[in-house]
Amino acid sequence: MSKVCQITGKRAMTGNNVSHSKRRTKRKFNVNLFSKKFYWVEQDTWIRLKLSASGLRLINKIGLDAALKQAAKKGHLTQL
Repeated sequence: MSKVCQITGKRAMTGNNVSHSKRRTKRKFNVNLFSKKFYWVEQDTWIRLKLSASGLRLINKIGLDAALKQAAKKGHLTQL
């Protein structure tokens, strides 16, 4: 699976390394991803999600069920 958050849809960005002499080379800014297991009360099952730090904060704020519904509506959730 690629480096994409299943809740927020965040993915790696590209940019430049800039040296002291201002020479630029391409680089990649990866997402701060975690693989976490959650107990989904509504479905009475455990699920494993690959999510970013902001996705984890979103789950803590609005709850797992609401975050999953929001991600499915936006098309970020690939499978469950």
